[in-house]
Amino acid sequence: MTTDPAPRTAAPVLDASGAATDASPERRSPSRRPRHLTGSLLVRHLLAHLATYLVLAVAAVLTLGPFLFSVTTAFTSAQQFAQQGPLSIPAPAVLENFLGLFTPSDGSGGFVTPVVVTVQMVAVILVGQMVFSVLAAYAFAQLRFPGRDLLFWVYVATLMVPQVVVVVPLYLMMSEVGLRNTFWALVMPFVLGSPYAIFLLRENFRGVPSELMDAMRIDGAGTLRLLWHLVVPLNRPIIVTLVLITVVTHWNNFMWPMVITSGPEWRVITVATSALQSQYNNNWTLVMAGTTLAMLPLVLLMIVFQKQITSSVGDATMR
Repeated sequence: MTTDPAPRTAAPVLDASGAATDASPERRSPSRRPRHLTGSLLVRHLLAHLATYLVLAVAAVLTLGPFLFSVTTAFTSAQQFAQQGPLSIPAPAVLENFLGLFTPSDGSGGFVTPVVVTVQMVAVILVGQMVFSVLAAYAFAQLRFPGRDLLFWVYVATLMVPQVVVVVPLYLMMSEVGLRNTFWALVMPFVLGSPYAIFLLRENFRGVPSELMDAMRIDGAGTLRLLWHLVVPLNRPIIVTLVLITVVTHWNNFMWPMVITSGPEWRVITVATSALQSQYNNNWTLVMAGTTLAMLPLVLLMIVFQKQITSSVGDATMR
């Protein structure tokens, strides 16, 4: 008479410490078991995703809606705008509003003079701010002199002062020296550097490896050669980002040009766009054409240099 053999048990598995562990599927950790969504849990996940995308869609409409409205209205004829309202799609798209901006009127050259003045102003401020900000940031980061840190933080503290507070003192200073309603009055308050740019560049310049700088000094490099051939190339992404910030800031500057200038001679594009609202009170297609023209160069800059901006943000995060 034979008997059934005893059931075999799974051999114990030894862990790293030599202790026996049970590797049977029934005794595995619950965390390792595949999780299956139940009906109610799946519905909640879908509702959460739907709510997220709904919020993002509303935010996108609120953010991009004014720009889209400006562009579509700029290409809409005045007759269609008056008959169908501001939300109508241009049918057909016309360029008469943009051509009307550059048509001379009231003894001025239309939008030609504001565009030329704005480009000149931004170019001078950009060159001045980049040169002086790079030099000052290098001095605060690498050179040693008495009161360096105190002077740096006092200068950076001026970022806390609102621009509206210094408008009246600046206006009085420019008036006293006879620079009111001149090109130099537009650029002088901003051309000698920016506290924000100096602060950002200083923090990046301090991250340059000292071994590289010592090696170049051994080869006979002076301060300017170290700056232009080592420090600046290593920090090119953040400098490109500062260039874009400077261009956008001063292209959109409205308060100071409006206060310090009068008349069409030194009018910048922001002040000229604002003047369109009073000059052409009922011609909103022309006003939107001016608004579109004012923001077009900035949009193109952001599209062209978006990789450099992403790279600079990544470098700043790693540091």
